Amino acid sequence: MGGIYDWKERIQRLKKGIVVTATVIVVILLAVSVFLGLHVILLKDKVHELEETLVQIQVESGEESGVYTVASVETSKREKTQQVQLSDEETGENWEKRIYLTFDDGPSRNTNRILDILKEYDVKATFFVVGKTDEESVKAYQRIAAEGHTLAMHSYSHKYREVYRSKESFIQDLVQLQEYLYQVTGVWARYYRFPGGSSNTVSRANMGELIQYLEENGITYFDWNIASGDAVSGELSTETIVRNCVGGIEGLEDCMILMHDAAEKNSTVDALPQIIERVRDRGDAVFLPITDETIPVRHITVKE
Repeated sequence: MGGIYDWKERIQRLKKGIVVTATVIVVILLAVSVFLGLHVILLKDKVHELEETLVQIQVESGEESGVYTVASVETSKREKTQQVQLSDEETGENWEKRIYLTFDDGPSRNTNRILDILKEYDVKATFFVVGKTDEESVKAYQRIAAEGHTLAMHSYSHKYREVYRSKESFIQDLVQLQEYLYQVTGVWARYYRFPGGSSNTVSRANMGELIQYLEENGITYFDWNIASGDAVSGELSTETIVRNCVGGIEGLEDCMILMHDAAEKNSTVDALPQIIERVRDRGDAVFLPITDETIPVRHITVKE
C-alpha cells in the first residue's frame, strides 16, 4: 500500500509542479507582453516626433520644391481690425518683385532686434506668432502691431501632435491664439501659416478640411516659396542665409521668404540687414507686409 500511496503522491506533486510552472510561464509571458507593448508605444511616439521634426526641416528648408501654386485671395469675412496703410508706391504695383519677409515661431528674445532693424530700414514685415503669455512676449506682440507690421498666426502651441490630432483640436488651438492676440493687442488676426506648411505629411486631420475651415472663417493661409534655411537644428551661417534669401528671388515676382524668430536664430537676425540692402540694390523690388491684397503663396490648393 505504501508504494501505491507514494506513487500517487508523486503524481500529485508532479501535477502541482506542472501547474505552478505553467502559471509562472504565463505570468512571465504576460509581463513581457506588457513591457514590450509599452516599449512599442514609446517607440511609436518617438518615431512620430522624429517624423515631425524631419518633415518640418524638409518642408521649411525648401526640399519639397516644385509644389508651389498660387491662388487668389478672398475678401475677409471677419471685421478688419488691423489695416496696414501703404502708399501708392508701396502697394507693389509698379515694382517687378514684391518681397515679403515673414518670421515664424516668435516672439523670442530676438524679436526686438528684428524690429529694431526693420525700423532702421523702414521695412514692414509679417510675424506668424505662437502663443506666449510672459510679459516680454506680450510687449512684443504689441510692438509688432504698433509699428505697422502684420500680426499673423502660426498656431498657439506649435506642437504638431496637438495641433493636427483632429479638426477639432486644430480649431481649438487656432481660436485660442486668435482670441488671445485680440485680447493683448486689439488685432483680430486673419492670416495663418500651418506649422510645417500646408503640405506637411504629419497631420492626422484632413488638411482639406482645415483649409476649408479657414476659408469659411475669413482666414487666409500663406506658405512660402523661398526658405532662408534657418529651420535646421544648428545655427546656419549668416552668409548662407543671405545667399538663400537673395538668390531665391530670381525668377519670382511674389517672393514669400521664410525665416524664424527664435532665441537660437542669431545668424538670421545678423543676416537681415544684408538681405534688405542687397534686395534694395537690385532696384526692382519692394518690401511689403502681408495684407488683403497679397496673393497667397501656397504649397497645396484644395479644389472646390
